[in-house]
Amino acid sequence: MDDIIDLEVEKIDKIIEKINADPEPEEIKAVEVRLWENIRKKSLQGRRTGVGITAEGDMLAALGFQYGSDESIDFSEKVHKTLAIEAYRSSVEMAKLRGAFPIFDATKEKDNPFINRIKDADPDLYQEMLSYGRRNISLLTIAPTGTTSLMTQTSSGIEPVFMASYTRRRKINPNDKDARTDMVDEIGDHWEEYQVFHHNFSTWLKVNGHDPKEVENMDNTSLNKLIEQSPYHKSTANDVDWVKKVKLQGTVQKWVDHSISVTVNIPEETNEEMVAQIYQTGWESGCKGITVYRDGSRSGVLVANNTKKKDSEESIIEHNAPKRPQTLEAEIVRFQNNHEKWVAVVGIFNERPYEIFTGPAEDFLFVPVWLEKAWVIKEKNEGGRSQYNLQYKDKDGYKVTIEGLSRSFNPEYWNYAKLISGVLRHGMPLPYVVDMVNNLHLNDESLNTWKNGVVRALKKYIPDGTAPSQNICPECGEGALIYEEGCLNCKSCGHTKCG
Repeated sequence: MDDIIDLEVEKIDKIIEKINADPEPEEIKAVEVRLWENIRKKSLQGRRTGVGITAEGDMLAALGFQYGSDESIDFSEKVHKTLAIEAYRSSVEMAKLRGAFPIFDATKEKDNPFINRIKDADPDLYQEMLSYGRRNISLLTIAPTGTTSLMTQTSSGIEPVFMASYTRRRKINPNDKDARTDMVDEIGDHWEEYQVFHHNFSTWLKVNGHDPKEVENMDNTSLNKLIEQSPYHKSTANDVDWVKKVKLQGTVQKWVDHSISVTVNIPEETNEEMVAQIYQTGWESGCKGITVYRDGSRSGVLVANNTKKKDSEESIIEHNAPKRPQTLEAEIVRFQNNHEKWVAVVGIFNERPYEIFTGPAEDFLFVPVWLEKAWVIKEKNEGGRSQYNLQYKDKDGYKVTIEGLSRSFNPEYWNYAKLISGVLRHGMPLPYVVDMVNNLHLNDESLNTWKNGVVRALKKYIPDGTAPSQNICPECGEGALIYEEGCLNCKSCGHTKCG
């Protein structure tokens, strides 16, 4: 890892060389040059690295410890204490051969709690550090390790196992022979679902005489009873004691000089007092940072009428859509759809989509390509029928009105668009509208293309941080998907999917 710092600096030198060779004036390039020169300077001054671990949850289970128990916390502390001392010993040994990091100053660290823990645990090592310094200013971290843990088929970082048994999804081509679609996601991709056991839970099954293939066919009651017999009982993300999990993190943090990536997942019904207790425990335990995710806390962004009766039974609330003004502000949205250029006209009412019409750009030739804002005017034509006209200001400020917006779109597209517009103006949350459109079963190929275009246009208006209606990450299986700039991103493992 110390060598990697030098390799990174080589890349920084090439970046600086490239910027200096660029044709822009020096005053324009100056800010960027100073930025990279400062990054280079700081990289070499401290030579910071981040040795970490993964699979702590599996280790504790393999030793028969319940995650978060006093025994598991004591053992984890011994592991990370050993790792910290040996990492620092290695850095001192490198300092003997390569020299200490340039800004090493033992007097500035004499009151550092972390260094003093090293001093108390290994006085001889501390004396060598005073004599030779260290090669690295700090050395340890515990990253999310989402992809790494998937590759190693282990639990992630110091997190507990997500679930001993869960459903995973595999993306499929619905046109393939024998393909089975169990779910269609927010952007129209098709997925097959299948039962998965956590890798080391499968190992436990085999060691204890259970055939994983037979267990796959068990009903949920029998499977849960089997999980209760395993070391993963009360040790998964959904059922671990949240406060004790934070205590474990705080104990480990004492032996990690950088920070630790941990998310405390709690149910939707968790009250504020429990959330406060989790944060309070994190502070008292010495955590540098902590993330609490309450299930469903993001999905409420757009749900205004999602109320429940006192007996916990959900009710259907009817309400009238707001009356359409004669003139409605509209946005012109252009996007790629199946390698074709498409245009959508989205009527906006109180900063929310009220109606949408979309189709191929080649059918929309009478609107200039630079146009982004317009008005959709609804009025009666000479025959007394309702007609939608598009009006916009040209570059000279003159209003241009184009009558008969409907003639720019396929008649069948237009009728489906009116149906979806009715759903929009009656207040269905946008993630659910997107899901509904995705799941329309349309036999005509051109209609399916149109359906994908509607989805791409509407996702632009879903606020960042909103959870999708079906919130399970296809990569890590956690319910941590959110919309960000129209893309679905997982806040747990980093998986992303854009339309």
